[in-house]
Amino acid sequence: MESEQLTKTFMEIQDEVYTQLQTIYDPEIPVNIFELGLIYEVNVDIDNNVQVLMTLTAPNCPAAESLPAEVEQKVNAIEGVNSCKVDITFDPPWDQEMMSESAKLELGFL
Repeated sequence: MESEQLTKTFMEIQDEVYTQLQTIYDPEIPVNIFELGLIYEVNVDIDNNVQVLMTLTAPNCPAAESLPAEVEQKVNAIEGVNSCKVDITFDPPWDQEMMSESAKLELGFL
């Protein structure tokens, strides 16, 4: 088998990143961080380095240290990922409108 066939494409890596993000939950809200709208961007470069731009529900969120670390850990565990860097932003600030419909349903907002 050629080495090119063993290498995952950046799209495959990106899909796996999104799958992993859906397994991470805010400890105070029973909805994953992707459905909550906390993930703003996922970028994969040509060397399979992943950069995740995310936010938190509030700047003083109790999970401010644990959530980004969990994102980094789970993304780094994906086969083919070279490295993962998580950046936190509060621009734009998170609000409930960023949640998916399923998250809103789960939390009783619809």
